Amino acid sequence: MSGTTTAAALRRRAAGAGANRWVVLVVLCTSLLLVAVDATVLHVAVPAVTEDLRPGGMELLWIVDSYPLVCASLLILFGTLGDRVGRRRVLLLGYALFGVASGIAALADNAQVLIAARVLLGVGGAMIMPATLSILRQVFPDRRERALAIGVWSAVAAVGAAVGPLLGGFLLEHFWWGSVFLINIPLMLVSLPVGRILLPESKGEGSGPWDVVGALMAAAGLFAVVLGVKRLGGASAADGGVWTALTLVAGAALLSVFVRRQRRRAHPLVDLRMFARPAFSTSVGCIVLAMLALVGLELIAAQYLQLVLGLSPLETGLRLLPLTFAAMAAGLAGARLLRRFGPRRMVCFGFCLTAVAVLLLTGMGGQDNRTLLLSGFVLLGFGLETTLFGAYESMLSEAPPEQAGGAAAIGETSYQLGAGIGIALLGSVMNAVYAPGLTGVPGVPASASTAAGHSLGEAHQVAAQLGGPAGAALLDAARHAFVHGLHVTLLVSAGLLLLGAAMALWLPRAMHCETATAGETPADVPAEASTDVPADGLSEASGQAVDVPAPRAAADSHVPV
Repeated sequence: MSGTTTAAALRRRAAGAGANRWVVLVVLCTSLLLVAVDATVLHVAVPAVTEDLRPGGMELLWIVDSYPLVCASLLILFGTLGDRVGRRRVLLLGYALFGVASGIAALADNAQVLIAARVLLGVGGAMIMPATLSILRQVFPDRRERALAIGVWSAVAAVGAAVGPLLGGFLLEHFWWGSVFLINIPLMLVSLPVGRILLPESKGEGSGPWDVVGALMAAAGLFAVVLGVKRLGGASAADGGVWTALTLVAGAALLSVFVRRQRRRAHPLVDLRMFARPAFSTSVGCIVLAMLALVGLELIAAQYLQLVLGLSPLETGLRLLPLTFAAMAAGLAGARLLRRFGPRRMVCFGFCLTAVAVLLLTGMGGQDNRTLLLSGFVLLGFGLETTLFGAYESMLSEAPPEQAGGAAAIGETSYQLGAGIGIALLGSVMNAVYAPGLTGVPGVPASASTAAGHSLGEAHQVAAQLGGPAGAALLDAARHAFVHGLHVTLLVSAGLLLLGAAMALWLPRAMHCETATAGETPADVPAEASTDVPADGLSEASGQAVDVPAPRAAADSHVPV
């Protein structure tokens, strides 16, 4: 054993097992914050990148999309790899790769180098994301504590997503666009040694060989599906639509072969029997539906604030902050809500509350209504985070400990797929309602109306070129059409959310927890399977976390609803 590992074990024993778990949570949340910020920080830097590097249209698309696309496609690969070779090992490699890729992106002098760096960032993100959740699953074996930890974890994710654009805007006002990537490097330099010392290592059972072919097949299939979904909303031309359909078919075929392969193998990469558990499969479906209904809606809301109300990007970010604060509050209160109401009522309530918020926002019009927007965004943030918290916690708790990495990867992949499908679906609904509203505008040529019908942003450009009464008439018609399309999109989103509420009725009624002796904390209760391993999963000899089967919940050990 190395001296570093020995020192780490001594520190854990001196600090106490319970204290160590919360230190581990802080380290995991720090890495999650970094990945969440990086997913959105580039959005405000796109104009500056375009002006400096002069990328083509396709290159600009890959600069923006390569990170989430690669990250989503590799989550299952690295999640299951962590179950085999060690979750902390994969996490630390992800830290290192993320830091190196950030340096390359910051110093990129052409679009090709920046795209390659973004791809590497996606690989690093895919190594980090499932590892954080699977390690959290291991160091919090008691479900009550784990629920609180997941609440903090999800609140940090909400903060990161909101801080990204604000931080990017601040850096762009004072530095060049590469600074949005340089901020990752000092955080990685700190996270690597701290994670090496404090984070426990854990693995699954590791029986049988790792299915390399299956892992690559899953990655290729997910890449094709996510790419096709991202292109679906914008595939207007006939050839573009054909290529999008072929991409989706190829991805679906690869995933179908992957599923059949896993069912035949004695030691599958992903244990598909998890989906036979109603709580697990229902939780995954709820995650997809929640993101499908809301991610595209958030994108449209940002366009409404900027292009209809005329707010600046910074003002838009500030207007959306109440949504983030409400999501943080829901994450921190999630553990108590879950214990009190159980997964079924909690997720169903979250869906219904979010649907109410969406219907309330149908009152948005051409004039700024601060009270309406504040109320709608607060309800939206609280309802969405309540839904996702309950679904994620139920999914992770239903997965066997040895499959924690694979389960976390499935959850994150569902999140990404739901987000991509939501942007495509709600974007298509928006375009279908918006474009016809610009036909036959008095004094505006048909070609100008057609160009303005692509998006409200393009309508602003066309109106500026026309100028005079014709430009003003086109811009006024575009704003009215956009608001009408927004209302229809909100109604569709509300319908999807109510469908999610109905799906949530399949979740367990109560939160089943491990039984602890009165007066003992969960860390004090030894596992039945081995009296030599502390219940927090930390081996005194090696300082490593091992999978300890949790005792089945007794009939009276669940929290009553």
